[in-house]
Amino acid sequence: MQLSALVEEGPAAFVVQREALAALPAVLRARGYLVVGPVVREGAVVLEELRSLEDLPRGWADDQAPGAYRLRRREDGALFGFAVGPQSPKCWFHPADALVFRARRSRAGTEIAPNVEAPPKLALFGARACDLAAIAVQDRVLREGPAVDSIYDSRRRDCFVVAVNCTEPARTCFCVSTGTGPCATAGFDLALTELIDEVGHRFIVTVGSPAGRRILAELHARPAGTSDVESAHAAHARAASEMKRAIDPVEARGLLARNAESPVWEEIADRCLACGNCTMVCPTCFCTTVDDVADLTGDHAERWRRWDSCFTFQFSHLNSGVVRAGTSAQYRHWLTHKLSGWNEQFGQSGCVGCGRCITWCPVGIDLTEELVRIREREDRPARPEIHA
Repeated sequence: MQLSALVEEGPAAFVVQREALAALPAVLRARGYLVVGPVVREGAVVLEELRSLEDLPRGWADDQAPGAYRLRRREDGALFGFAVGPQSPKCWFHPADALVFRARRSRAGTEIAPNVEAPPKLALFGARACDLAAIAVQDRVLREGPAVDSIYDSRRRDCFVVAVNCTEPARTCFCVSTGTGPCATAGFDLALTELIDEVGHRFIVTVGSPAGRRILAELHARPAGTSDVESAHAAHARAASEMKRAIDPVEARGLLARNAESPVWEEIADRCLACGNCTMVCPTCFCTTVDDVADLTGDHAERWRRWDSCFTFQFSHLNSGVVRAGTSAQYRHWLTHKLSGWNEQFGQSGCVGCGRCITWCPVGIDLTEELVRIREREDRPARPEIHA
């Protein structure tokens, strides 16, 4: 039986050797995709155009902790032996800067031309399970809600996703507790599990869509045996067991709603710089503002949409004044909205357990620890008042 027939109607998993996987970026480019994947730049793993497998962070691992991120060399040649970097697919689907329209004034009047430039057809290479969950969250808000975001929708349309199941989580990861990893279960065309053992360097491939089947048929693959599948499952289980941080998404909803006046918020504010790093690296945050810019003649103007953060002073500035004037109120709003308010607005939590907000916080604020502190303060009995 030919491979194309096997892919169409045969086993659920396949094996692709490291050498055979090298053809995948070229196959995707031949179909018109701009392939975007992880590369090492300036001491971090970021998402950029991927020309070949040689661009991947081969032999690199990352050490992450609250407020700390370092790359280090591995002893093997793993292509995906790291967790997640500061960037998520949000950077490509919901860009930090996007032109909305251009305006030109002449004697005939003012002409407004919306930005109709077609974005590239994207292929995400190496997306992790937590990022796929974040994409699903943003899809629900920006594509499936009552107001479709045209910029996001145009970039998400026709996207091809090659997911990678995590086998090396960071110390700041907690996707097991949010039900979003470490193994991808939806939202991909192909999903890879990298294995390096006595058998060799290979990838266990799961097909997630008809498009994925067609692409896989162009690679040199064989049906996975029982030992291959068991090795992949063992790698997933090992990654899940290594995650020590956790949150309870159900408990967090009520906990935060009940503790709007907890003294913990002020204690966090004593450390928080209100820099907005947590919102910038968060794969689900999507708040924006607009800037209007004009040339010196005043005849040409542009409107740009840019990322905004609930930690900026202008974000909550209304005609009546500033809604959240202090850092404690800003952090409380971010965390409460993310873990509690999102459930009421969008029917799900806004946290996917990627841990980026912990790693990239300059002072190492850890939301999993802050939830514990809020719970402990709530459970602590009130001190009786003493009257003279």
